[in-house]
Amino acid sequence: MTGYVTIPAEELALRAKKVQVGLQRDGIDLALIVQSVDLYYLTGTIQQGHLLLPARGEPLFLVRRNLERARAESALERIEPMMGLGDLPRALEQLGIPMSGKLGLELDVLPVSLFRRYEGTFPQAVLMDCSPAIRQARTVKTALEVEFIRQAGWQVDHIYREAARILKAGMSEIEVAAELEAVARKAGHHGIVRFRAFNQELYHGHLISGPDSSVGSHVDTPLAGRGLTPAVAQGAGWRVIKRDEPVVMDLSGGVNGYLSDQTRVFVVGSLAPEMEEAYRVCRLIQDEVVQHLFPGASCGELHRMAVDLADRLGYGDAFMGAAPNQVSFVGHGVGLEIDEPPYIARGSGQVLMEGTVVALEPKLVFPGVGAVGVENTWLVKESRPERLTFTTEEIIAV
Repeated sequence: MTGYVTIPAEELALRAKKVQVGLQRDGIDLALIVQSVDLYYLTGTIQQGHLLLPARGEPLFLVRRNLERARAESALERIEPMMGLGDLPRALEQLGIPMSGKLGLELDVLPVSLFRRYEGTFPQAVLMDCSPAIRQARTVKTALEVEFIRQAGWQVDHIYREAARILKAGMSEIEVAAELEAVARKAGHHGIVRFRAFNQELYHGHLISGPDSSVGSHVDTPLAGRGLTPAVAQGAGWRVIKRDEPVVMDLSGGVNGYLSDQTRVFVVGSLAPEMEEAYRVCRLIQDEVVQHLFPGASCGELHRMAVDLADRLGYGDAFMGAAPNQVSFVGHGVGLEIDEPPYIARGSGQVLMEGTVVALEPKLVFPGVGAVGVENTWLVKESRPERLTFTTEEIIAV
């Protein structure tokens, strides 16, 4: 799907009803939604403002900046101007919500300074966390969301095919990454990979090679790379790519705000037998977990299954990072953000549901040598999971 795509009114209504189920469950009278991604999910635009979503009834979108663009991009019926927080009490009265009601805020991401202003604006209200209702609704994708993610999967397949043409020994990581970023943008990638977690950020993905692919960092991923500077400390760096060493590409597709997540291993020449075997183990772990990727599956149990298999095969200390710096997950939800629920993580009590989209990413890290891994994005279905990333899983030798 190309061009400037907007979200249909019936799709927005479906999403709003899903969130309202959570608001009703949690006893919240109305959600005040301000975070950009949540606004896009429920309004089809990220223009600055407040979406007032009652637990029952139609939403009202108050826009501070840019009203004209919000009305052009959003299919919501009620979009009105907003000068400041002082407009909110009148809007609540308009929706029939009492000032002493239970108001939901996105407390997982809302700055404390802004929260204090809401306290001053609504001194009689009970301020609650509506982020669980929103994030749970977003966990199960609509058909349109799945289609956007599928398109993002095909987009990233195109990027990887170009990578096989571009990659050569003697190029630096950043040279290859820059060429592939141009490929991605020309293919319509929106350029931003959004995280919800504090202090987590990513641009397009990681392209890392040889020993630098085993370098960890602050970002909550099993692989990070050295990067160009300590100010970023992840991703492609100045290192020159050599023959017969792993080049790990963990890149995203991005279509209409929605993401896919895929990792593949490239090599100029051929990998050492021990690295080929490690990659075979990554695929084996993936295939084992995918056999159990069905609605009702425990995310904690899926993680335990992956860790146990890595241990039995002798790779426990290298699995999902080099000990002791291993991450505690092997998969995560994907959608408008790269770190959505559910988390296939240690001790997780979450269960998979039909329509959930998850990225599964078993990886092995060998300090001073390199890393290998495979990652695909999967749609959970009753019959069998559907892969939404399409590049060959074989080591891509060029």
